[in-house]
Amino acid sequence: MGQRMKATMMDRTREVATKHEPPPVPGKVVVADYVMRDIELRVSVGEERYGTKLMTHNGRDALVDAYQEALDLVFYLRQAILEQEDNDSS
Repeated sequence: MGQRMKATMMDRTREVATKHEPPPVPGKVVVADYVMRDIELRVSVGEERYGTKLMTHNGRDALVDAYQEALDLVFYLRQAILEQEDNDSS
């Protein structure tokens, strides 16, 4: 990757990472309602897949699991931002 392309990528990253967003205005849909339903569905899926709900002291390191999931999330978020920028410039 050339220096010019790297510089352009860094400029775009800086813009997204520091972009100021205005305060929210009243919207159309209560997001929390959807999140609560999503949580209920994820509990059901986990119970079906693992035979139990997530429990404490289950032999796994919750911090490592959460950190790895957070890293995956960052990749998905960046992918969505790049795809949205690509669509906006088309």
